[in-house]
Amino acid sequence: MKNVKKSKEIIPTQTPKQEMKGNLMENKKERICPECKSPSVTIDRKTGELVCRSCGLVMDDSSFDFSQEWREFDYDQTSKRRRVGSPLTYTRHDKGLSTKVGKSGDIYKLPASKRRKYFRLTKWQTRISTAIERNLKFALAELRRVVSVLDVGKVIEEEAARTYRMAAEKGLVRGRSMESVVAGALYAACRKHRVARTLDEIANAFPLEKKEVGKTYRFICRQLGIRILPTNPLDYVSKFLSELKLSSKTESTARKIIRDARKKEITSGKGPTGIAAAALYVATLLCNEKRTQREVADVARVTEVTIRNRYKELIEKLDLKKKIKE
Repeated sequence: MKNVKKSKEIIPTQTPKQEMKGNLMENKKERICPECKSPSVTIDRKTGELVCRSCGLVMDDSSFDFSQEWREFDYDQTSKRRRVGSPLTYTRHDKGLSTKVGKSGDIYKLPASKRRKYFRLTKWQTRISTAIERNLKFALAELRRVVSVLDVGKVIEEEAARTYRMAAEKGLVRGRSMESVVAGALYAACRKHRVARTLDEIANAFPLEKKEVGKTYRFICRQLGIRILPTNPLDYVSKFLSELKLSSKTESTARKIIRDARKKEITSGKGPTGIAAAALYVATLLCNEKRTQREVADVARVTEVTIRNRYKELIEKLDLKKKIKE
């Protein structure tokens, strides 16, 4: 037998760009169904299958699972097993990025010489912070206190902290009290996310004068270019209803009254809290859950005269006199 020499195959070398382009083309081919040629291909995260939406063909059943490979049952297990840091937040003066020099309990484990070094490091750790960071530290602590008092939620706290940070970086805090700027930022966040909190409530939480909070709020919005739409009376109905302990039927009736009043332009140029309180008072009369004007006025923080005036306008222009008498 004669020895047959095999010719060596010449493998052409590819540049990294060509290899990357080839991988992309392969990925595109994989995402096209070989049965019906449809590009509508999806990955089922639970089963790890690559499925065609058109014909139902399973193209691959061994995809990578990118979800977490461990379970958690409480906060301690979550903090121990998680391998990434906490998300950025505006409610911390450092956005949650800075570190601490050890823990306070570790100082008793150190000898005297290293203990003095520990104290020096912690002292310089606090000294290197800027004036804005020191101001934010005190302001955000006050914001956390007021948010817990008013019970407005984490979203409002985050938005108010972001607004205050922008005001501090722009130098708008200078010449004004820190509390008034925090109150103005908090009221702006409540207005932006349509959370029913009045100027009186925010001013009493600090405590500050209502006039000062409103003035600072308007100044912040003007300087930072924050555009906030007028308050809707519907936002206050649920809050007033829960404080008066009324039924859902009364709430739906009050909301219908406000919508009808807006269609007939009765609400234009009038305070939203007064409209909401008057509509709720009319709804209590229609649903036989009578409350006095004094009770509604105390909840809405408006005068009885305001409720009487809005009440007269609503029953006259919406033709509700007959229904109330019945």
